[in-house]
Amino acid sequence: MTMKPAERAQPAILAPLPPLGRSLTFRLLPDADPRPALLRLRGGFSLDWGVIGIGEPLVRALDRAVTGLRTFPAFSGPACMVVSTQEALWLFLRGQERGALFDLTERVESWLDGAFLLEDALDTFLYAGGRDLTGYEDGTENPKGEAAVKAALVAMVQGGEGMAGSSFVAVQRWVHDLRRFRAFPPGRRDATIGRRIDTNDEIADAPPSAHVKRSAQESYEPPAFMVRRSIPWATAHEQGLEFIAYGASLDAFERVLRRMAGLDDKIADALFSFSRPATGGYYWCPPVANGRLDLRTLGL
Repeated sequence: MTMKPAERAQPAILAPLPPLGRSLTFRLLPDADPRPALLRLRGGFSLDWGVIGIGEPLVRALDRAVTGLRTFPAFSGPACMVVSTQEALWLFLRGQERGALFDLTERVESWLDGAFLLEDALDTFLYAGGRDLTGYEDGTENPKGEAAVKAALVAMVQGGEGMAGSSFVAVQRWVHDLRRFRAFPPGRRDATIGRRIDTNDEIADAPPSAHVKRSAQESYEPPAFMVRRSIPWATAHEQGLEFIAYGASLDAFERVLRRMAGLDDKIADALFSFSRPATGGYYWCPPVANGRLDLRTLGL
């Protein structure tokens, strides 16, 4: 019996956000053979721990190809910049308490030791029931049910052997200047987002720079639907949003990002008035077979 894409997907892709998370990126060490480390990761990683994504540098090191995967682009728009910090491997760990996430990170590092080096680890947390640190609801227009499956996962007809049920993910860390944002008058704050903070209603006459106007997924042709699993973060000196968006391809996200940067019409998203992207990476999230990652596409 043929399995549906949702049955082959890493389960955490479509799961609700956890109370706590940890976003990890690893770079591949020069001249290292990543195969033994990946096999250890596949053998030890429990699928309920989170999501694993493979970057183009790792695919190239394995002398393989993943149709649709590419390196995150860097470009400039009117008074804004989009950066690329593409790495070889990305994991998002899910948890209920930080100690467990710390232990999981240590375990993952031990499996990858000798081939990969932990480049970045960011602790994330659910805020105010799913709001951004600005106080506005995040992911309001996320597709649900079968629409989410269609938006986030590679379908049987799209993928070859070992592709159906996989997903592509864009991971982009935004750093907010909350002091600046909170200094805006309430009306300007609403106009920046394009929604009213008290009701979450979309503002019909919001300016064209409003984030809702820039990123409305149904306003693209074809529609740019994706499943967003963004989650806030904060350190002693910075805070913001770890933007995470899963898609059946990377095209939808990239079209939205280019419009946000003003490359379509020279109107930059008002988010850039108080926030900036500090990282950017594209990753392929392999499907699942027999309770573990299906790495056939990578020759493993």
